[in-house]
Amino acid sequence: MTFRTLAVLAGLLPLAGPPALSQSGGSGVPVDLELALAVDTSRSMDLDELHLQREGYAAALEHPAVTSALVMGRLGRTALTYYEWGGPGNIRVIVDWTLIESPEDARAAARRLREAPITNLRGTSISGAMEHAAAEMALNGFDGTRRVVDISGDGPNNRGTPVAEARDRLAALGIEVNGLPFMVKDPYGSYAIPDLDFYYEDCVITGESAFVIPIQEMDRLIGSIRQKLVLEISGLAPPARARLRRVSTTDCMIGERLRRRWDQDLP
Repeated sequence: MTFRTLAVLAGLLPLAGPPALSQSGGSGVPVDLELALAVDTSRSMDLDELHLQREGYAAALEHPAVTSALVMGRLGRTALTYYEWGGPGNIRVIVDWTLIESPEDARAAARRLREAPITNLRGTSISGAMEHAAAEMALNGFDGTRRVVDISGDGPNNRGTPVAEARDRLAALGIEVNGLPFMVKDPYGSYAIPDLDFYYEDCVITGESAFVIPIQEMDRLIGSIRQKLVLEISGLAPPARARLRRVSTTDCMIGERLRRRWDQDLP
């Protein structure tokens, strides 16, 4: 985590302006969209998943559908960052805030993704990933008409701020959050839960056009990432999914409860 992010979260600097800052007119460089790609690299993610996930974002940033969307707004430019997250404060920035004004800019960001080493980070704090995005958006030097956080993950929040609290804080700032839950493998492990997509819908995403695209087959990951980026850059949502729920709403503290149970069972 950068010094400026730590300063914001510690209260030395404001997290962000009032919700009106989600509209143009601030002191930063005007852009159509500030887009934070927050990518889960916690230890529950296998190396093959990490490589395919990274390649999915790199390939998406090179695809004409995505590069066209990035520059088709009223201003014709997007500010983008890509970072990987684990536990609270465990952030690895791969692409710092970058102005995308052309397909060449997007391809340059894709090259940086492919060149960076891939490793796991300890812990799972979706809330920490969200708070990092909000803090950076307050200080990144850009003023987006829209601000969006794109979060991938394969499990529930189990450390840091409760995820619903972080979500509500971003919602109050006018920041949209979309989800890309990994559901390729059967739930296993101490913190795994079934129906991770419903957890993301109920506890993580926020915004009028917020949506979740679950990844249930690895061979569809790259296409799903591309679809998700085009939709969120354009401010659109995919068609509603028809899927029966086991329960009406999700326990947004389930990850924390599982962690406490696991900690109590340790010798």
